[in-house]
Amino acid sequence: MYLEIVSPEATLFSGEVTSVSAPGVNGEFEMLKNHAPIVSLLKEGFVKISGNIELEKEVEDKFTKGDKGKTLLKINSGTLEMKDNKVIVLAD
Repeated sequence: MYLEIVSPEATLFSGEVTSVSAPGVNGEFEMLKNHAPIVSLLKEGFVKISGNIELEKEVEDKFTKGDKGKTLLKINSGTLEMKDNKVIVLAD
């Protein structure tokens, strides 16, 4: 599935991933390929990305490595939409 993470400053990531976990206002949830369409508000926490992640040099410092090879992005809040195997995260 395709993931795009956008902040007010720039597009932080765009590319193919195998899974995305996000800190929803009602709890953390994970999406895999062919997940049902969803729109959710996000709270403070980490967006966790699995897959072969290649980051641009300009944004590398915003991400950290987590357990089991996941790539983590700390956010304060945001919105997530998934539809047709495309996930868009608007993050603060």
